[in-house]
Amino acid sequence: MLPFSFATTAQILCEIGASRRLAELCRERGAQRVLIVTDPGISKLGLLDEVLPGFAAADVSVEVFDQVVADPPEAILLAAVEQAKALKAQLIVGFGGGSSMDVAKLVALLAHPECSQALAQMYGVGNAQGPRLPLILVPTTAGTGSEVTPISIITTGATTKMGVVSPLLLPDVAVLDAELTLGLPSAVTAATGIDAMVHAIEAYTSALKKNPLSDLLAREALRLLAGNLDEVVHNGANREARQAMLLGSCLAGQAFANAPVAAVHALAYPLGGHFHIPHGLSNALVLPHVLGFNASVAAPLYAELAPLVLGDALRAGSALQQAEQFIAALADFSVRSGLPTCLRDAGVPQEMLPTLARDAMLQQRLLVNNPREMTETHALAIYQVAY
Repeated sequence: MLPFSFATTAQILCEIGASRRLAELCRERGAQRVLIVTDPGISKLGLLDEVLPGFAAADVSVEVFDQVVADPPEAILLAAVEQAKALKAQLIVGFGGGSSMDVAKLVALLAHPECSQALAQMYGVGNAQGPRLPLILVPTTAGTGSEVTPISIITTGATTKMGVVSPLLLPDVAVLDAELTLGLPSAVTAATGIDAMVHAIEAYTSALKKNPLSDLLAREALRLLAGNLDEVVHNGANREARQAMLLGSCLAGQAFANAPVAAVHALAYPLGGHFHIPHGLSNALVLPHVLGFNASVAAPLYAELAPLVLGDALRAGSALQQAEQFIAALADFSVRSGLPTCLRDAGVPQEMLPTLARDAMLQQRLLVNNPREMTETHALAIYQVAY
């Protein structure tokens, strides 16, 4: 067995209705002033309506920063930091999708009274320094797994993103509550669910840090996600299926936090950067084509995962034949969910494909994890097939 290291969130609370106990969780950590970081959609949907009264009952002051947007820019993050400092916040809550949780992670660092680092100094792997404020993350989508990953992605320019990667970004508590996901539109449910499946698949095939723990988590994540995605897309009120998706997303997050993702994400990021295509949909658009590219090397591993997705429908055959069935089944999730299945339908101009391929090559942090080496020529060919 190769040596490996595994780190994850200290406490995970997986319980339907658990978000109503958020104030109690804050008070248990000695916080009297709390900033909740979220987005305008969360406020509009009223997802905090049953959460906020608990703070008054617990005698804990709370403010809400609800200006987070998809692909959050530095200016939004810094505005949240200023509100946290003005409040003298003692604990930060990230409440929402991956963008809100990513912003909250960095607010917990940058708003700490003893923080001496500028944001620009934190970008990269292992550059962020502590201490940070206590941090609780509450996902409202079953997709990003951000509640258990030491990563925060911020938009740094018109089309560019940078990541802060540090164990300091792992929260003290992750709260998984299916009630918060009941109102998600079916398209969002589908795209975020496929995003989580990509996390599991890429962790299982990660070239550098794949390990026994990440493998176990990735397999169970994929079983839960593949087994419940159709149900939550077409019957979104099913709380048990929603909770299973949240747990699957969390387990996939734990897996890829330790065995990192690869070329699917590398090719998805430029789609978000240039065209603001939601991250889950970006992954879904390139997923079957990247896996097809990888199959000459990764077919045995894809064949190991195939029964978790296909069940009794998996036909006997070689590893490559079973990998092909696996890839086709994953592509079919998008079809059944009504998502766009090609770049053309997602509004990507064909003349932009070479630019996308060049930008994908900037994601070497991810590409080194891919089971098959990928060049710019390969990336362009994949975008062309996906078009």
